Amino acid sequence: MQSRLVGTLLSSLCVAAIIASGVFASDRVARAEPAGKTAGSAGDEIPTFRYDPDWPKPLPNSWTTGVIGAIYVAKDDHVWVATRPSSVTASTENYALEGLGECCAPAPPVIEFSPDGKVVQAWGAVHATDPATRKQVLVGKQPGPGPYTADVWPSSEHAMFVDYKGNVWISSQSPPSQFLKFTHDGKFLKRFGTQEATSSADKENFAGPTGVYVDPQTNEAYISDGYRNRRIIVLDADTGAFKRMWGANGKPPKDPQQKDAFGSDIMADQFSVTHCIVPDNNGLLYVCDRANSRIQVFKKDGTFVREVGVGEPPKSGDKTHLGSAWSVGFSPDKDQRFMYVADGTNKKIWILRHSDLKVLGSFGRGGRQGGQFETIHCLAVDSKGNIYAGETLSGNRVQRFLYTGTRAASSASSK
Repeated sequence: MQSRLVGTLLSSLCVAAIIASGVFASDRVARAEPAGKTAGSAGDEIPTFRYDPDWPKPLPNSWTTGVIGAIYVAKDDHVWVATRPSSVTASTENYALEGLGECCAPAPPVIEFSPDGKVVQAWGAVHATDPATRKQVLVGKQPGPGPYTADVWPSSEHAMFVDYKGNVWISSQSPPSQFLKFTHDGKFLKRFGTQEATSSADKENFAGPTGVYVDPQTNEAYISDGYRNRRIIVLDADTGAFKRMWGANGKPPKDPQQKDAFGSDIMADQFSVTHCIVPDNNGLLYVCDRANSRIQVFKKDGTFVREVGVGEPPKSGDKTHLGSAWSVGFSPDKDQRFMYVADGTNKKIWILRHSDLKVLGSFGRGGRQGGQFETIHCLAVDSKGNIYAGETLSGNRVQRFLYTGTRAASSASSK
């Protein structure tokens, strides 16, 4: 019976954007060159990485991960992963759940790994989609303090963040959009958002939130919202009280919302899919505008600073382009010399010089073997400079790439 309940959860990946020719104007940072090109000069250095086949260690309890919604590396270099149990849908992936074999069963949606890749703890609602009702139902053992309920738990886990108090935030990108805040060990604290927002003007609810950052100085939660809304919204991290919001270029967010998961009504003068929000050490916020294939940089009050394009922009009218700016991370040195951008469309990680957003190169290629990417959805960097990459669609795994030093960047110049 349970096998019938483990249905397919369609990931609400909003795709495509109609991008006007003026989006990447001459006073903005130049776009990254296509594969095979770099913007390096003779004096530039570029970091190098090596795939680590021994991370993570085999999961206990016959668990297997689904779509990786997010990765966050805490100050102790513990790696937190948000995975989607309902995306573990193949019959052979659920033999252990059904008592038909040794493997497998959906992993819990929240997993904390030690630096060496061992599971420290895992908790959350292990859920699936009932094929008859399309509603979420609980399946198998529910690890953690709970009790967790399918109607409150995120149906499609996306954002993951551990704040300065040790609380864990996790979001649902699918209706009803919400953020849930838990203690470090999984005890429920607060729900932000109770119903699907009907516009970007809603000050209490969301429509496809994708990322969050909690500022330890102000206790403000900055939320990228998201797949159907087109904005950054700032709330009090304890009460949820509205503080401010903005859209692309620091202007008020514009509706109409996207009509569906295929990018209808995306406009070039606003965010397409606000897919991440990440701070740097200088107090600036980096926002992934995924389907517009760009990163926009803001001050915390919403003032626009600059942008950089990565990868190939979608052609005018293209409604199948997933975009090239999926996630952002920084090298751990004080100056955060390098910035990394996950590109799910081109299946690589771009390397930029943080100071001026100059593109130095990239690494990675498409494929299902170790060290390759199916669709890289998120990334994070630890204190040693190692990169952790999570995959969506059919990738459904986390990989670690060990930092191995730097080398001279290519001298090929961009056009």
